[in-house]
Amino acid sequence: MGWLNVGSLVLGLMAWILPVASLAKHGKADPRKGAVFFVASLSACAVSLCLQIYYQNFLVRIEAWSALMDTSGAVAKVSTVLVVVTIALNALSLVMLSRK
Repeated sequence: MGWLNVGSLVLGLMAWILPVASLAKHGKADPRKGAVFFVASLSACAVSLCLQIYYQNFLVRIEAWSALMDTSGAVAKVSTVLVVVTIALNALSLVMLSRK
C-alpha cells in the first residue's frame, strides 16, 4: 500500500506544477488551456488527498494504531498546505489569465 503515498506525492506536486506551468505560458496560452490547467490542478489535489484518506483507512483496517498516531498530525498539516498552496497558485493563474 506504499504506492498510495507515492501517488499522493506525485499528484500533489502536479497540483502545484500545473498552475506554475500555466503562469509560465501566460503570454502564449489561450484562456481555454488555462482553464484545463486549472481543472487538472484541482483534480490532482483532490485525488492526492483521497489517496491519503485511503492510506489512513488501510492503517485502520490493519489496526496499525501507532502508525496512525505517528502520522495523522503530519498528514493533516501537509494536506492543509497542499490545499492552500494549490488554491493560491490557481487563483493567481486565473487572475493572470483574466487580465489577458
